[in-house]
Amino acid sequence: MPGPVLHAGASATCPHGGTITFVPAAPRVTVSGSPAVVLSDQAPVVGCVFTAGTKPQPCVSTKWLAGATRVVSLGSPVLVNPSGGLCQSAEQIPGGPPVISASQTRVVAT
Repeated sequence: MPGPVLHAGASATCPHGGTITFVPAAPRVTVSGSPAVVLSDQAPVVGCVFTAGTKPQPCVSTKWLAGATRVVSLGSPVLVNPSGGLCQSAEQIPGGPPVISASQTRVVAT
């Protein structure tokens, strides 16, 4: 599905309000002056308050499930908005999909 390419300056949160920070490992391609984010890049989450039952299970990372099918950077698909992902706790308990609230709109990929 086509969508705007995500970049390091995009704003995203976990479903519980924790902030997601995109950490591009190989910033070869830039979009709007910031490195494009690819499927293999890390996206840690801070400030999540999710609790499963009585046990705190805050989201600490984001696992990306799908990226662009036709656009790659150094062999890895770039992420597009909306992009398939899942926020997870330290014990790999899924917390839900990430919420992308702002990203660049000039470059679109499929």
